[in-house]
Amino acid sequence: MIEFFHALFDPNSSFLRLALAAGTLASVSFGIMGTYVVTRRIGYLAGAIAHCVFGGIGAALYLKHRWGLFWLDPMYGALASAIVAAIIIGLVSMKAGEREDSIIGALWAVGMAAGLIFIDLTPGYFELSSYLFGDILLISQRDIILVAGLDLVIIVLAVMFHPTFLSICFDEEFATLRGINTPFFYILLLIMTAITVVLLVRLVGVIMVIAMLTLPAAAASTLSRRLSVIMVLATCFALFFNWSGLALSYTLDLSAGPVIISVAGLVYLGLLALTRMLPNR
Repeated sequence: MIEFFHALFDPNSSFLRLALAAGTLASVSFGIMGTYVVTRRIGYLAGAIAHCVFGGIGAALYLKHRWGLFWLDPMYGALASAIVAAIIIGLVSMKAGEREDSIIGALWAVGMAAGLIFIDLTPGYFELSSYLFGDILLISQRDIILVAGLDLVIIVLAVMFHPTFLSICFDEEFATLRGINTPFFYILLLIMTAITVVLLVRLVGVIMVIAMLTLPAAAASTLSRRLSVIMVLATCFALFFNWSGLALSYTLDLSAGPVIISVAGLVYLGLLALTRMLPNR
């Protein structure tokens, strides 16, 4: 750990400082949206959106290298595909009834398949592991700006519509009776989840995105039942998971994304076991 802190202040280790900044900024969105996702129990929808993101990444790489759109960052494709997937999955989940899981499973698989097909059609070689498993150490200043912008969108929307999201998460039928346009706000919630998924893909990758979206909030929910408190605690947990995972991965020379997820999983399981042993839980 001491080695990590020495490296953090090394003038030649700007990549570590950028990674830490990205993890810090993204933790705010993880704490807010993770709480909504865990409370509303839509983790499987977030997983489907995450895998559809890979299709957007593949399409962006194809357009960039085949058609010369060199300004087109893969994360722009990820953001566009995530929002489209959120809208489609939201409509499907509201209209499909019993076939919801089959349709969403199909979208999940098609999103990944489309991304791989686009990459196969793209000239050159691409290292897919950074998209599948993340690589926070490759964060650039441009990525920091994108993360900060997406973060701002999440915070503004959460502040504006928190009472409405609260109603939808706990009692959608009652929210409808109160005159709230629940389909619109449900899809808006999924779009916000999609934006958070894009933040996660850069840090921990498509494969592990569900874990980082749910584990901080799940860990926080073992300590409190109030949604506002859970959001604050989840943000703090996300910060801790990012910082400690990054420090451990650098010290042990391991991939940052899997280490961050491992720390999150161990902390959550530890808290779950501890609270089960305590009285009146």
